Amino acid sequence: MTYIPRLKTKYKDEIRTALKDKFQYKSVMQVPKLEKIAINQGVGAATTDKKLIEHAITELTTITGQQAISTRSKKDISNFKLRKGMPIGVRVTLRDNTMYEFLDRLIAVALPRIRDFKGINDKGFDGRGNYTLGITEQIIFPEINIDKINKIMGMDITFVTSAKSDVEALELLKQFGLPFKNQNNNNQ
Repeated sequence: MTYIPRLKTKYKDEIRTALKDKFQYKSVMQVPKLEKIAINQGVGAATTDKKLIEHAITELTTITGQQAISTRSKKDISNFKLRKGMPIGVRVTLRDNTMYEFLDRLIAVALPRIRDFKGINDKGFDGRGNYTLGITEQIIFPEINIDKINKIMGMDITFVTSAKSDVEALELLKQFGLPFKNQNNNNQ
């Protein structure tokens, strides 16, 4: 028997039927699903120090469990000492089982380790049902050894869903367990 991630099973058993009932879909095929998670880490200081890209690739590969690749600049910008084709970032795209595993670790382990964490902001939707979450430090992930860190860097985590609207995507991500801030308590 093959291994199936916990959140994948939860989606098939609970989330799909809950969203079908809430939004009155005629078929379960209309219910939005999580298609992929794209993680991007900009390493602007890599223009002067080439080793930073290698460290970022190693860290992102360790966090996600999938090989990360470097992103290259598209044009020359003289003010930033940037040439076309220079490595300036790292990215990885997760799908299927690795995506669900990463999401599970993000919700259960990494997000609670953020200092003074009160929930994530629900303003990161793009209007098409995709959500981007910015993380300021990569050390919230338990896979990273804090003693071997060269530089603390942030990353953007984008959740790409098949939802048609932000309301549907928000409900899908809430059902998965992403801890969004309560709108009622924002005035405190």
